[in-house]
Amino acid sequence: MLIRIRAALPSLRPSERRIAQVFVDSPAEGATLSVAELADRCETSTTSVVRFYKRMGYSHYKDLLMDLTREAMRQEMATSSLPPLSGDIGRNDSLEDIVAKVAINETLSISDTARALDTKALGQAVRLLTGSRRIDTFGMGAGSLVGLDLQQKLSRVGRTVINWPDPHSAWTAAATLDSSCVAIAISHSGRTRDTVDFLAVARQSGAATIAITNFDSSPVAAAADVVLTTSARESAFRSGALGSRIAQLMVVDCLFTAVAQASYDASMEALRNTYRVVHDRSQGGAR
Repeated sequence: MLIRIRAALPSLRPSERRIAQVFVDSPAEGATLSVAELADRCETSTTSVVRFYKRMGYSHYKDLLMDLTREAMRQEMATSSLPPLSGDIGRNDSLEDIVAKVAINETLSISDTARALDTKALGQAVRLLTGSRRIDTFGMGAGSLVGLDLQQKLSRVGRTVINWPDPHSAWTAAATLDSSCVAIAISHSGRTRDTVDFLAVARQSGAATIAITNFDSSPVAAAADVVLTTSARESAFRSGALGSRIAQLMVVDCLFTAVAQASYDASMEALRNTYRVVHDRSQGGAR
């Protein structure tokens, strides 16, 4: 339920966004609020609350509260081994507080992404990658680092992968792709113009396209044949790409593992060979 709410946040009206934020920030507390109390806290009308829960797919407010209670319990279980802290990092937080809050944020980003990731879409992506002649990846900022991680992983099992470092190189490469190629775009918001353009050009060139994004109704998703959705929890420190990066890396790890499994014997041999080459060189340099 919270995954669905977070995914809808960019498209909500301001009053609905304030309501959603109450549930996202503190699901356990939100589950105790009546319609009137929620409307008062969000400085809006009860009509806005009704409109919000119906938009989220609920006919009755009590059904939303039941799901919210279950979600709060799930989160508590997922983070039971961590210090009991939550919320954004504040000006006066100690280093211990920062460690705890980052750990909770990233733990729940991974947990939520595991629940939100469509395994059917993942299977389609794996089939495209295993049947491709070449794979091109592109993202801006932290998305570029995630693309580089995917390049390094897939290269170790014999796939031809290129991660492009800047938009102009990416667009130029995308224009040369064909139906034997796959283009992967990585964007948390799904609205980064350069990344959307890369995938659109790749699709126009005939390549299969895959998007890794937090929002399946975003422009980059519209340009993709397959959408792999994360469910990252971002804080006020969004520019640091905390939850989004760890969620994207989880999706990348799933992709790599499934692609390697699809050609298990060859992949295991390639991994052994690449490990042996690096290990032998590093050991030789140490002597």
